[in-house]
Amino acid sequence: MVKKSLVVNMDQKANPMPIAMLVQVASQYESSIYVDDDSKRVNAKSIMGMMTLGLANGLKLVVTADGSDEQQAIEGIENYLCS
Repeated sequence: MVKKSLVVNMDQKANPMPIAMLVQVASQYESSIYVDDDSKRVNAKSIMGMMTLGLANGLKLVVTADGSDEQQAIEGIENYLCS
């Protein structure tokens, strides 16, 4: 299992649908991927779950991946959320 703390820093203008794109990024990996904020934990592959978080710049999250490609999954999520 790999866990990483991140702060969302995305150019929202470049991507009008950041939550849907994040779900697509997460869905590329076999690992289970969860995103935690201060109050809840959601499956990163669930559009409905991710919509409950919102993705505002400055939001602090913890991303957890568990599976055969967990390191790649964390890196993919980090690249999407922090660039």
